[in-house]
Amino acid sequence: MRIAIQDTYPDDVAHCYGCSRLNPHGYQLKTYPAGEQTESRFTPELYHTAVPGFVYGGLIASLIDCHSTGSAAIFKMQAEGKEPGSEEAPRFVTARLEVDFLAPTPLGVELRLVGRAVEVKERKVVVETDLYAGQKVTARGRAVLVLMPQTMAAK
Repeated sequence: MRIAIQDTYPDDVAHCYGCSRLNPHGYQLKTYPAGEQTESRFTPELYHTAVPGFVYGGLIASLIDCHSTGSAAIFKMQAEGKEPGSEEAPRFVTARLEVDFLAPTPLGVELRLVGRAVEVKERKVVVETDLYAGQKVTARGRAVLVLMPQTMAAK
């Protein structure tokens, strides 16, 4: 059974608007290992419109952001010889996010995010993510993720 990395976040840090299971108003994005990469899927709704027929860029950036934080947890666990989903995942936060919008992203199609680890260190992971609409890459992101500071955990 495949389990999304977000479903293994500790409860006190599982409230992210984009990807966490304990926020019923969020996207509920789920990220899975896919060989040496990671994958998430999301279908935008009509209310995610920028201009008629196309997805709002802020949604695209936030999907890349949340996919990248989940990917960082997967890549960190794999680097430590752990199977993602076998225990609570480490929680990463974004230190830097760059997004290149390569083409307009159409509404009405499922978006697929594919992440690759560029660098995995003790406290930092760098992830590059391509966002596909159908077979076309419409956005590309590069994120620097760091392990969440303990001061951010619920008290």
